[in-house]
Order: sequence, then C-alpha cells, then structure tokens
Amino acid sequence: MTSSQTAHRAGGLTLALGALGVVFGDIGTSPLYALQTVFSIDDGVVAPTRDNVHGVISLVFWSITVVVSVKYVAFVLRADNDGEGGIMALAALARRTVRTGGRRAAVVMVLGVVGASLFYGDSVITPAISVMSAIEGLSVPEPSLRRFEVPLGAVVITVLFLVQRAGTARVGRLFGPVMALWFAVLALLGLGGIVADPEILTALSPHWAVLFVVEQPLVGFVAMGAVVLAITGAEALYADMGHFGRPPIRRAWFFVVFPCLTLNYLGQGSLVLRDPTSVANPFYLLAPAWAVWPLVVLATAATVIASQAVISGAFSVSRQAERLGYLPRLTVRHTSPDESGQIYVPAINWILYGGVLLLLLVFQSSERLATAYGLAVTGTFLLTTTLFLVHADAAWHWSRRRLLTLGILVGGLELVFFAANVTKVLTGGWLPVLIAVVVATTMLTWRRGSAVVTLKRRHREGPIQEFSRWLARERPTRVPGTAVFVHPSRATTPIALRENTRLNHVIHEHVVIVSTVSENVPHVAAQDSIVWQVVGAPGDHVIHIAVHYGFHDDQDVPQALARARDAGVPVDPDGATYFLSRITVELTGETSLPRWRKRLFIALAHNAASPIDYFRLPEDRTVSMGSFVKL
Repeated sequence: MTSSQTAHRAGGLTLALGALGVVFGDIGTSPLYALQTVFSIDDGVVAPTRDNVHGVISLVFWSITVVVSVKYVAFVLRADNDGEGGIMALAALARRTVRTGGRRAAVVMVLGVVGASLFYGDSVITPAISVMSAIEGLSVPEPSLRRFEVPLGAVVITVLFLVQRAGTARVGRLFGPVMALWFAVLALLGLGGIVADPEILTALSPHWAVLFVVEQPLVGFVAMGAVVLAITGAEALYADMGHFGRPPIRRAWFFVVFPCLTLNYLGQGSLVLRDPTSVANPFYLLAPAWAVWPLVVLATAATVIASQAVISGAFSVSRQAERLGYLPRLTVRHTSPDESGQIYVPAINWILYGGVLLLLLVFQSSERLATAYGLAVTGTFLLTTTLFLVHADAAWHWSRRRLLTLGILVGGLELVFFAANVTKVLTGGWLPVLIAVVVATTMLTWRRGSAVVTLKRRHREGPIQEFSRWLARERPTRVPGTAVFVHPSRATTPIALRENTRLNHVIHEHVVIVSTVSENVPHVAAQDSIVWQVVGAPGDHVIHIAVHYGFHDDQDVPQALARARDAGVPVDPDGATYFLSRITVELTGETSLPRWRKRLFIALAHNAASPIDYFRLPEDRTVSMGSFVKL
C-alpha cells in the first residue's frame, strides 16, 4: 500500500469516526427509550408477552433495515446536491431536474419547505427527549433523585448549545471516540442479553412482525407509533452528509452502528422475555447493577452527541433555505478551514436552544415527550421519499416498476408510521405540527414578501439605460477612484449610485455594479463564477459583474472582485469604495399581502444579517445610503 493510499484510508477512518460523533448520535441513542415507549404507550396496550416481544423486535429490526439501510443509506445518499444533503438540498436538486416553470417544479419546492419545517420540529424535540431519557437513569438505582432530573437536563442542554460555536469538526473529534465507546457498550449489553436467552434471535425473521400486525391489528398499529422512535435520526443522517461525505457515513453505518443497534434491541427483547416487569426501563435494567451509574454518565454524553446530529442538520438546512430565498440573510460562521459544510449559525442555534429548554420545562419527562415525537419525523420521511422518487424519475429515468417497488415498500411503511403518529396529535403531537406551521409560514412569507419588495424596488430604481442618458445629458464631475455598488440586478440603477450622483453631481472614474447570483447548486467553481460586461454607453465607464455562488458558498464580494481582476476584468478591489443601497420597508394599506404577513416580513428584514458582514465588505471603505419601499 502506497503512502497516499495509507493517508487516504486514515482520513476515511477519521471521517467515519467523526460521523459517529455527529451523524449517528440521534439514532444511536434510540435504544434508551424506544422499547420502553412501545410497551408503555397507551397505558401498556402492548403487553410484554412472548409473541408480542418477538413481533416488536422484528418490527424494529425491519424498520431500521428498510427505512435507514435501504432508503437512506443505499438510495437517498446517492441524491446528493454536489455533496450536500438534507430535504432542502433534495428539493433544489429535484426542481433542477423537472421541467422548468412547470407545476411540478413549484410543488417540489413547497414540499421542500414543508419538510424543512418538520425537520425544525424534530430539531427541537430530539435534544429534549434524548437528554432526559439518559438522565432518567438516575432514578433506576435511586428513585429519590428524580427531582433533580429536569434541572440537570437544563444544565446539560445549555452546555450543548454553548459549545456549538466550536464547530462540527472539533465537536466530531471530541464526540467520535465517546460514541465509539457508546456503540461498543450497546453491543456488549445486547450480547449479554442474547446469551442469557438465544431464542430472541428468531425475532430477526420478518414473519414475527407480520404475525404481530395480522393477529392484533389495532395493537400493532398503536405499537408502530412508538416503533418509529427506533429510526429517528435517519433524516439528520442525510442532512449532515455535507459535513462528512457519503462513504464515511456508509462505512460507519454498516460496520458499526447497524450491528450494535441490532444487538442491543435483541438483548432488551431477551430481558423482557425473561422478566416482563423490566419494560419499565429495559435499557438500564439490561446492565448489571454496578454498571448503572457509569452507564448514566456515558448515556448522558451520548445523548448530548445525539442532539448534535439534528443541530448540525438544522444549520445546514437553514443555510440552504436562506440561499434559495426562503429566509433572510443569516450570519454564518465557518468553523473549519478545509470543509465548507462545517458551519455555525448563531441565530438558529439560540432559537433552537430556547425551544428545547421550553419543551424540557413543559413536558419534564421522556415518556411525555415521546407523545410529541414521531409526527415530525414520519412527515419528513414521507416528503423525502416523494422528492427522491421525483428526482429518480426525472434525472435517473427509473422505470415505473422500480419507482413503484421502492415507493410501495418504503413509502407504504412510512405512511403507516405517519398514520400511527397522527393519533397522538391531541396528546402532544400538535407541538411539532405547530412548529412546522410557524416555520413554513415564515419561509413562504419571506419568499412572497421579497418578490413584492423586489418588484417595487426595481420600479423605483429605473432602467440603467435611463441613467446612462442622464449622465450624457448632465455630465457630472468625474472623481478619481473606483466605486463598487452591490446591487441585485444589471437591468436597473443602484439607488445609492443614482442618488449620490444626482445630489452631489459627481461620479467616480470607474463604476462597478456587482450582483451576487445564488444558483440552485451547493457550489460554483471559481472559474465559472464571474460574468462581466459593459453597461450603458462606453464613455460611462460602468461595468456590471455577476458573481455566481452556490447555496453553500461564501458570498465574499472583495475576494470575488480580486478573482475578476486576476482574470482580466478592469476592476481594482483594493482601493475601491463600496456602496450599499439600504432599503427600509414601510407598512401601508396595500393588499399585496395580509397585514400580519407584512409585519412578519418587516420583522425578518430588520433582523437580517448586516450586508457588510454578509458580503465581507471592508467597514472603513463602505458607505450605506437608504431608501424606502412601501409594502
């Protein structure tokens, strides 16, 4: 083996270890509460009998196999948008492959928005239920400690969100070894239970799941509402693909995560067969008495890591939504010099923190939180399957038979999961629905409001040709230097340029209008990112530069202008003065949007990231000029 091959293999192992820490934390901690919830749901309607235990374990195993191994790992991970995953990236990819301007293109993006909104609901519930399920192990050996569980959970969650600014690269290096130990412990605990009663191995046969559902359809339907807890985290697995890449995630899943989860669920099933009262907490009771305290500590660390998966996924989805025009400008901090996908979004981090802490204080136990869990997850599953099939049809030209096979096998199972969780709407399932409605409303309002404001702004700015004729007629004084105007279009005149020239009757010797164009791909190659042309009359010395970015590229305007200069474009970014046209939106009685949506849009606009920071402009050479647009 050559040194380069050795280095590549070592790098792959490092990424796989990091993926254990960031990507698989959520699904990896499901054994803490999944089976316990199955046998406690609806006041214990699923009795811990021999046939029921075999049926439940079989359902868990085959649900993980079909939804995670087959759907996500084998198929959906192939639908990467230039290396990026997540439902918004998938929606953008599907929109690019269907007919432009058609009804399917519009529907695809609406499905992406709804799916992303449901993912935010999952991102709020997962940290709360994961951390509480671990800390509740304190009351297994010592029931009097139950009163400390909620305060301790709040402390753990606070620390988790505080460390996000360190970035997923550092977090992954820290969490990877901990999760490797966690999965090893899961496997050892499971093996101990299997050795005590090897009969449980027969539960791997799918016939047990079929018999359980056929013989007790109502009980089986109720159980499915809790079995889905064993596969939560699959969507985060896809959303976090941009952080580590497809091969490390697949290797970690098939060689570590899937085998260890299977062993642990089998071990818990074996314990319940031998002692039906262990359904109270089969995970902790599977461990010997001396190991419970260390296991609580390890489980707490693992659930903190589990929360990292959805938090990192929320960062990725938020940035994708912003670049696709569904959220205002966000402050995004890159936390790795090598991986562009490793980011920290402060606003999203603290919004999630507030939501998680509120949930913890309201529900106060993993059992009560479990009633709210599932609906967001299963809804996102169904939307991801739909978008994937649209993409497979349009881009890969799958046969109708292949589409139907995967749709019926995976989509049918997910539809049952979703229906089983709809029954929990009144007992907590309303929460993720409410979160999704709020997020989707916010995204669609920003999209619609931006379109209205852009139209009014263009009307106010006027055509660039009209400004060129004014220059020829008025002949303002030329002053030395280069003025750069960041402006969304080459068709209209930047307000800052027009007002500065009319009021002061001066114009810079060289004028550069820069438009940043967000493409429907994660990254645009540097050599393809710059397009320039002269606008107006040749004597105006006005050029327009369009800088194309992917939705995961940094919109650094001075850096782009330096690339343009090196490519022969007549521009000097080092000595240029930058001008921004700041638009203030005024609320009026116009009927373009309902009044409450106008207020929401204005609030979002006021809290958008500063364009100086967003475009990486030098503060000492940037001038802002304001104008008003009525909404």
